[in-house]
Amino acid sequence: MPEPAGAWGLFASLRRSKRVPALQKNLIGELLLHAGAVTQVQLDQGLARQKTTGKRLGQTLMELGFVTEAEMLSALESQLGMEYIHLEDEEIQPSAVSKLPANFAQRHSLIPIREDNGTLVLAVSDPLNIQAVDEARLLLGRDVSVVIASQREIDKAINQHYGVGAETVEQMVRDSGEALDLSALEAEEGVDLESMAADASIVRFVNQVILEGFHRRGTDIHIEPFEDVLRIRYRVDGVLQEASTPATLKHFQAAIVSRVKIMADMNIAEKRRPQDGRVKVRIQDEDIDLRVSIIPTLHGESVNIRILSTKSLTLEELGLEPRDFKTISELVQRPHGIVLLTGPTGCGKTTTLYSALSRINSAELKIITVENPIEYQLAGVSQIQVNPRIDVTFANGLRSILRHDPDVIMIGEIRDMETAEIAIRAALTGHLVFSTLHTNDAASGVTRLLDMGVQPFLVSSSVEALIAQRLVRRICPHCVAEYEPDAEYLDEIGFPRPEGGVVRLPRGSGCDECRGTGFMGREAIYEILLVAEPIRQLVLEHASASQIKRKALELGMLTLRDAGWEKVLQGKTTIEEVLRVAEEDEFLE
Repeated sequence: MPEPAGAWGLFASLRRSKRVPALQKNLIGELLLHAGAVTQVQLDQGLARQKTTGKRLGQTLMELGFVTEAEMLSALESQLGMEYIHLEDEEIQPSAVSKLPANFAQRHSLIPIREDNGTLVLAVSDPLNIQAVDEARLLLGRDVSVVIASQREIDKAINQHYGVGAETVEQMVRDSGEALDLSALEAEEGVDLESMAADASIVRFVNQVILEGFHRRGTDIHIEPFEDVLRIRYRVDGVLQEASTPATLKHFQAAIVSRVKIMADMNIAEKRRPQDGRVKVRIQDEDIDLRVSIIPTLHGESVNIRILSTKSLTLEELGLEPRDFKTISELVQRPHGIVLLTGPTGCGKTTTLYSALSRINSAELKIITVENPIEYQLAGVSQIQVNPRIDVTFANGLRSILRHDPDVIMIGEIRDMETAEIAIRAALTGHLVFSTLHTNDAASGVTRLLDMGVQPFLVSSSVEALIAQRLVRRICPHCVAEYEPDAEYLDEIGFPRPEGGVVRLPRGSGCDECRGTGFMGREAIYEILLVAEPIRQLVLEHASASQIKRKALELGMLTLRDAGWEKVLQGKTTIEEVLRVAEEDEFLE
């Protein structure tokens, strides 16, 4: 086989001469020094740090902040004569990817990208790792060439083209293919699912799925069975992202679901009824609570895993505008009354409620909650879990709470007239009550209570405020760029802009940090309706939600859409995000 030319060929020949260990230790440093990316002092500090950590010199220099990955790879491109590419701009050929197994690609952190005249082109982040390239050449029995790409881009490509846990799935197929009929495994015939679910490869795969959800900053993991595939999706910043998974994963559907059931202390033999459970895990020194729900579907049991951090946020950490922070801080200090948060499932109502409780939690106040489920644990707060099977409902729990002389009460959700009336009577007898309602805006919360059958005079005399909430995705700070939106479009959607003026707004262009979405993280927008005397009068008159909203706007309330425009003008989110989560107030036209 002909010897590769240039610096790569020289390096290969040095390796055979057994001089490569010393060279490999210092070559990257010499290259960076020669390229002017680091100084001699920085290189010496990096080498000293490397002796204590045992990490590679390049990684050590990046951790010390002396060099970026892009600078390091550019230096390698220049000195070694290799091409430095961006994988996101490359069309990776599936036929090339199939040439190397997933476990090899993941172990050596490389990925085949194309075939060029019989030569397989590999993207690597460490071109000095000759051993990995040699092993690939021997494994394939053919020539390979190397290009340089960032570690982050390679990891992303491996996950995209090989799938979540691809290496583990391959091992599961190898382990089970000899001893088990895969079709029988899929049909759960003659297979001991309990022992299969405890198999090391199944355990490792489920752990990988959970870790991937955590690293993606996901709030939910969906494991969904269909006729020919087992699909895995992560909800990140409120939007679902599908994970690439091997087709053979479908064969292990029953074993994977059984493993999740065992973790959540569920009955693995029960497949006809929905089940709920919880798992506590620790990831990167952070305590994580996994809330597991399983429901039967046409093609098997569907799994949802909600990822909950056990650490609750403070009001300061919610990203409230100063105006909203002042208003909510005053509301939580009131001696009595009801404060209701409204919005759809997943809009952050519970997080805001816990933040409010954290602000007033002290030894002088007795705080009791009744929830379903308990999502965060608050030190010093008595929390009750709803359990309808033993008749522990919101209403019954609330009745018992009142006998314990609380100062503050939190009810997970007001769902019926019985719970609403007890909450209102608690507020009228000197308690501060927090709860939630499922309505589209703040004003609709009033009509929702009236529709339940609560008398208008009880609503008007007990409710202090209704707060509608939504979550908008924040623009990724790593790829933010300005653009000029169309003026006619801005006028059409009612976006505030100077008359005849040019508006430039930020948006994310998509990068590795945000996985190409242009967004990273979320924050809330609020519509706070304070129940002042004019509002109370409208409630007594059975006014509609639109009438109440008009009056609130006259009194200075901002709608969700207006609060969203503020975030856009501050460069925190985009117009499209606000339009996605906040409906238009048609009655105002």
